[in-house]
Amino acid sequence: MSDFSVLAISGSLRDASFNTALIRAAQRFAPEGMTIERYRNLAAIPAFNEDIEPEPPAPVVDLRERIAAADALLIATPEYNYGVPGVLKNALDWASRPSFPVTSWVSPLAHKPVAIMGAAPTGMGTVRAQLQLRQLFLWTDSAVLSKPEIIVTNAHEKLTVDGDVKDETTEALLRGLLDALGTRIGIARLAATA
Repeated sequence: MSDFSVLAISGSLRDASFNTALIRAAQRFAPEGMTIERYRNLAAIPAFNEDIEPEPPAPVVDLRERIAAADALLIATPEYNYGVPGVLKNALDWASRPSFPVTSWVSPLAHKPVAIMGAAPTGMGTVRAQLQLRQLFLWTDSAVLSKPEIIVTNAHEKLTVDGDVKDETTEALLRGLLDALGTRIGIARLAATA
């Protein structure tokens, strides 16, 4: 595997989040040649506002630049009220927009390989939030992995907040997702040179 850079975003702002723990686990299980960097500035992104879009705030510019520079995104989402957390949706709304001046409707998310995973202390996990993210990424023309799905239910039994995985199935699925993401990045690189 060549050197692949992945930007990982946890949809939770909580320090002891199981979704941030999933990202920590992914960093440990990353295949050789894959570097996973955790994005840590989600709370600084202001509410999306088209009035300030032509001159976006520095945290928005930083997010867009980091997404553009990464080979892929790894999203770990909790599920709040049957949906995507507002802070995550807001960040993706900003990232989905083209830069100004608009010469074409291309955002940093266009054709970007994306892997989605999620953890929750409940038995349903993050199924609905992940489905909503998949729908959002259709609009952005992102290359979302469909398999394997990482829906960690009863996360407190399978993960520690430090990212230690206590469940063999969760570890195997996470390793499989990262391998599949590496393959998708390779395909995207080949397509870019064609």
